[in-house]
Amino acid sequence: MQIICLQENLKQALNITERIIGRNLTLPILNNLLLTTENNRLKISSTNLEIGIISWINGKIEKPGEITIPAKLLSNFIGNLPNKKIEMRVKGSQLHLKCENFKAVLNGLEAKEFPIIPKIKDKPLIRIKGGVLKANLSQVVEMTSLSDSRPEISGVLMNFEKNTIKLAATDSFRLAEKIISHNQKESINQAMIIPQKTIQELIRILGEKEAANDNQGQEVEIILGNNQVLFNLGDVQIISRLIEGQYPDYQQIIPKNFTTHATLIRTELINNIRVASLFSGKVNNVQFFIRSKPALIEIFAKDIDVGENKSQIEAKIEGKEIEIVFNCRYILDGLNNIMSDKVILGLNNNSSPVIIKPVGDASYTYLVMPIKA
Repeated sequence: MQIICLQENLKQALNITERIIGRNLTLPILNNLLLTTENNRLKISSTNLEIGIISWINGKIEKPGEITIPAKLLSNFIGNLPNKKIEMRVKGSQLHLKCENFKAVLNGLEAKEFPIIPKIKDKPLIRIKGGVLKANLSQVVEMTSLSDSRPEISGVLMNFEKNTIKLAATDSFRLAEKIISHNQKESINQAMIIPQKTIQELIRILGEKEAANDNQGQEVEIILGNNQVLFNLGDVQIISRLIEGQYPDYQQIIPKNFTTHATLIRTELINNIRVASLFSGKVNNVQFFIRSKPALIEIFAKDIDVGENKSQIEAKIEGKEIEIVFNCRYILDGLNNIMSDKVILGLNNNSSPVIIKPVGDASYTYLVMPIKA
């Protein structure tokens, strides 16, 4: 293999592909990137056996070939080179690199040892703007469970229905749902659970391309395979296994009616909870007092080793007064993923789920379970 390409393009492709690679002692080949030529472009592949990432870059292919090279070493070396042309040449199991006054020889492994990354060639379920997909996934991905005891809630549910995609994530203590509207003519009825790590990588890559002004108006194809999903960004592909199992019917626990509504400014609520969290101790508990006369929300936190804090926020209160206790971190996670100026809290009693919604946006719902006092 003999290739000439730009350092900037190679650096970007390496940054995209090498992040999923950890230190693997049992299968050393997984510490490597696969470099190969395909259709007059350089193809760079990585995998951890659950996620595969492929990135293509343009270059002058003088001789086809392939090799695998340690990911971290290659990425760090290329990242420190000047933004000039890089010459790469494979000799046996070594990669020879040259860029201006820099020369290096990197030891690699044969490409035939690299795991096969599945190819999914089915018709896309949908095409969606990259910026839209990134923004909506970012609002739910943090809520997935980190425990392996219930694998079905350790990922994000992506449920395709007529004219909508419902995204949902929960860890059983809180839940986020985001509805994306689309006008695709063909009716879709499909649901899949995508691992949290895959969604995080997709968000990261879309963000990097956005920062590089490389995805203006770019569409992402979502393609379903045999227990696998492919996100096709054109010059980048992310292939992931899906989580098996039935996602919980979370709609059953979302209250439809409330005895109390509280409407208030989102940033004021965030700031008051952050201050209260300093006094909430290791359990992160803060107490809310929803008052109707005068109409306000009082937030209280106390820790025997630190002290106590009390603050008040003006709010529009409709319905009964309620005293309720929350994990302040869970409340903040929901509020930080809402973009509107005001939010509305729907409550029933001190042991029932509480709903937080942005005012003027029915597409996002955040549910949090209170802590029983």
